[in-house]
Amino acid sequence: RAEGAAGTMMPGETQLPPAGIAAAVPCKNCGVLQQNINEYVAALVALKQKMINGDRLLTEYQQKCTDILYFSISSLIEISALRCQVEQMLQKILPLENGQKELGSLKAELEEKKVCF
Repeated sequence: RAEGAAGTMMPGETQLPPAGIAAAVPCKNCGVLQQNINEYVAALVALKQKMINGDRLLTEYQQKCTDILYFSISSLIEISALRCQVEQMLQKILPLENGQKELGSLKAELEEKKVCF
């Protein structure tokens, strides 16, 4: 537009400051906008840290669950082995108990025979 170039401005237009001055003179809302941006950035940084902490906690929890599962499986295997040992010992003890009963009966019978002689 030729008129705007000559210095005549339309309603609602603002004149741009000369180059070099624009950086030194902030707009009305720049401070508020910068504060809002700083708050958002701080909130995002806090959220990122919470996510990192949450991820760390989840990793630790998963490791503990893995450890507990391993311990549980190891315990079940050990319990199973102990049960087998108990069953084997019971199988060995039962004949011994029966033998002791028979031995007791034989001793009693022998004592009776000694008395008779």
